[in-house]
Amino acid sequence: MRILNYMELKIPSKSQNEAFARVAVAAFVAQLDPTLDEVTEIKTAVSEAVTNSIIHAYEDKIGEIIIKGKIYENFVVEIEVIDFGKGIEDVELARQPLFTTKPDEERSGMGFTVMETFMDKVEVTSEVGRGTCVRMFKAIKKRKSEGVEIEQSFPGGIDK
Repeated sequence: MRILNYMELKIPSKSQNEAFARVAVAAFVAQLDPTLDEVTEIKTAVSEAVTNSIIHAYEDKIGEIIIKGKIYENFVVEIEVIDFGKGIEDVELARQPLFTTKPDEERSGMGFTVMETFMDKVEVTSEVGRGTCVRMFKAIKKRKSEGVEIEQSFPGGIDK
């Protein structure tokens, strides 16, 4: 699949950068003329992934978060959120709804569930002590002029 455009953003894991990250990704995706719902879904998923890095990967210290975006020729957007924090011991357990390692801090444990709900595909790779990479894919509906929408599909099907 040919990449039409890409971007990379590097931010410190400060909570005030979460909003900046989602707006930057929304601006990048805007070139595909997505619907408001599509933009909102992508922004929400990015927000959850970045918040996970801020809260869980680095906890009480500031680390680095890298956000990469790619637009493929079939109107599929790929967003990666990468941190170099403490990593996740059990990714499958962490992806379970309501699972949280911080129940005393009013964390809902819904971050991955939200990402999976709003994106077409979410992949998580993590290594304890080295960090985590969340790759998210979303197919944007291609629109002709006059508002006609054409369904786009994720290459190879979508396994959520």
